Amino acid sequence: MKLFISQPMKGKTDEQILKERDIAIQEVKELVGDDDVEIIDSFFKDAPHDTRPLWYLGKSLELLSTADVAYFAKDWDKYRGCKIEHICAIEYGVDCIEK
Repeated sequence: MKLFISQPMKGKTDEQILKERDIAIQEVKELVGDDDVEIIDSFFKDAPHDTRPLWYLGKSLELLSTADVAYFAKDWDKYRGCKIEHICAIEYGVDCIEK
């Protein structure tokens, strides 16, 4: 199973983002079993400094298209990028786990 993680990132440090990702990964692995999960890396730490939000969203949607399941981290519904990813997951039949 390929897992996409959608999480709020605006205003957070890389360390905070990665910690929240680790929590999400553990939660999903507990739900489905450790050996069944392949994590799609959607954290773009090497993106150029002046990259616009739509670039990130476009790349995220490209990765989401390869997922079997999308995990939406706490407060996803308060962030526009996460909300768009959620709409796309629902509309295109990607199973969703919402926190």
